[in-house]
Amino acid sequence: MAKLIYSGIMSLDGYVADREGNFDWSEPDAEVHTFVNELERPVGTHLYGRRLYEVMAVWEDQDAFAAEPDYIQEFARLWTDADKVVFSRTLATPSTKRTRIEREFNADAVRQLKAEAGRDLIIGGPDLAASAIRAGLVDEFQMFVSPVAVGGGKRYFPEDIRLRLELLEERRFGNGVVYLRYRNRT
Repeated sequence: MAKLIYSGIMSLDGYVADREGNFDWSEPDAEVHTFVNELERPVGTHLYGRRLYEVMAVWEDQDAFAAEPDYIQEFARLWTDADKVVFSRTLATPSTKRTRIEREFNADAVRQLKAEAGRDLIIGGPDLAASAIRAGLVDEFQMFVSPVAVGGGKRYFPEDIRLRLELLEERRFGNGVVYLRYRNRT
């Protein structure tokens, strides 16, 4: 069975976006981005809500990154080569290849997807991840903690859950970002 991994960059005070919805403070440098690429290699499917999907869809245009460093081009290839499932009631059609739209989050369907997948799945976006966390579907949490406090906004973890986690890995980067990987023990 494939793992469902919730991965995201967050502030030191636990937010993935500030009160205005900005996350420009979280842009990874070359060292962090290269490490993210390593984490992306075993991923076969990305699960997104509409908003994060629309942000990430820029990676589909690999030609737009032709002048960028190798690690940026590699991420674009990895992202384009993965399947995407977008949970949205409003998005009519996907703007990227290998993408399907689901109108509702269905825990049983995601459970089935995990059971049938040959490669891991990654879920992005705190709202969608909250649904998966509440349903007991998230196996691992990957957090890139940025050395900044934003004082409020969209939280990485939903406020109404309680989890028991086991630290599996940690790594500190030169720019002050700390990567933490936890297994869900609940």
